[in-house]
Amino acid sequence: MIDDSVLFAPAKDLGAGIRAGKISPVDLTEAYLARLEGPGRRLGAVVTVTRELALLQARKAEREIRAGKIRSPLHGVPYGAKDLLATRGIPTTWGAPPYKDQVFDYDAAVIRRLEEAGAVLLGKLAMVELAGGFGYRYASASLTGAGRNPWDPGRWSGGSSSGSGVAVSGGMVGFAIGTETWGSITTPSSFCGISGIRPTYGRVSRHGAMALSWTMDKIGVMARSVDDCGMVLSAIAGPDPEDPTTIPEKWKYDPAVPARKFRLGVVSGAWEKPEPEVESAFREALEVLGRFAVIEEIHLPDLPFGTTAGTLITAEAASAFEDLVESGRAAELADPGSRVGGYSGSMVYARDYLRALRLRGKLQKELDGILARYDALVAPTLPGVSTPLEANLDEVFAGEDLVGGAGNCCGVPAVTVPMGFGAGHLPLGIQFVGRAKEENRILAVARTYQSHTGWHKERPPAGNLR
Repeated sequence: MIDDSVLFAPAKDLGAGIRAGKISPVDLTEAYLARLEGPGRRLGAVVTVTRELALLQARKAEREIRAGKIRSPLHGVPYGAKDLLATRGIPTTWGAPPYKDQVFDYDAAVIRRLEEAGAVLLGKLAMVELAGGFGYRYASASLTGAGRNPWDPGRWSGGSSSGSGVAVSGGMVGFAIGTETWGSITTPSSFCGISGIRPTYGRVSRHGAMALSWTMDKIGVMARSVDDCGMVLSAIAGPDPEDPTTIPEKWKYDPAVPARKFRLGVVSGAWEKPEPEVESAFREALEVLGRFAVIEEIHLPDLPFGTTAGTLITAEAASAFEDLVESGRAAELADPGSRVGGYSGSMVYARDYLRALRLRGKLQKELDGILARYDALVAPTLPGVSTPLEANLDEVFAGEDLVGGAGNCCGVPAVTVPMGFGAGHLPLGIQFVGRAKEENRILAVARTYQSHTGWHKERPPAGNLR
């Protein structure tokens, strides 16, 4: 019997139940497909449901597991992929009307690796058009409309991995693949009350993924626990000759916790005007962290992390979508801001772009000097709860994002996990940021925090998922 206790179980537990013969991959796939095709579509989680492929993969997994051939801990576990990852013969829309009929004849590296691990692809999940690369003002900036938060369908799920946030939070997939250039994993994870990891730049191959900013794009995991994030990242990480930017070393999740107290740096003034509930929940989170960590307050240096990142993204997005802009088809995009964003991006001077590239090297050195002193930097993931669907996002996100700007500019990893609830009983998140290539260290901190709290076990109201 596949009930909510199974549908909302962490992927780690789903895999264990499948290997033990307690959960049928076929039954689990059918149950998730029903959730995706029903409330998933109503909440804007999905673009394309891959029912035929999913059942084919689930039946294959069931046969192999019964025969004793276990591919990985994810064997038979259903998942969803953000719709900017190429899938052979299946539409890959990039969330944008001009690309609604786009189909590739190959699979992205991440899709291939998950297939090799025996995971089951349920569908392509919704996203903000072009991953927000041209800028956007409203939650409706997507081919499929706004991603609706399972905790309150009148609120946004966050972008640009909007559908991944909905699907994981709403018990529609075992886990999901998201991407981040700046905030696209951490934002929907925080808004939707789930765990997410943005790995080090180059940790995961981007072959077959839509390019937005080729010096900043990163592929990561959104799931129901830190363990899930680490386990899935193990399956998709590693070098790839088809993506020369990948880190040459292999990476595996190590859930071991160091036999010492962690050392954490709490970023002062991470957000200019956090909501009162954020400040309260963060204080309580620091009390929990204090049980197993040495904590000290730090100030990030007054350096142009955000400006540098913004220059790189703007210029590289305009180049990546040059054909869309020059053809005039940018006018077909859903959001008013997106329709003109590509034109403004093309006005970035070459000297400013090159200056940003050179400056980033210096910024990386400065940030690494700080990160080297700690196991992780800690801050609220966002200054508040998810926004109303009709909100103008230019106004909502008008303040500086110190931690996100620095982390994404410099390509370092971050893990975000739930830390409680704010106004309207909507989720809040806390993030742990670490040195490049030190995913295991920040995962250990976040995992220990989750072992002392139960926020990640909370579920959205059942009535929102009928």
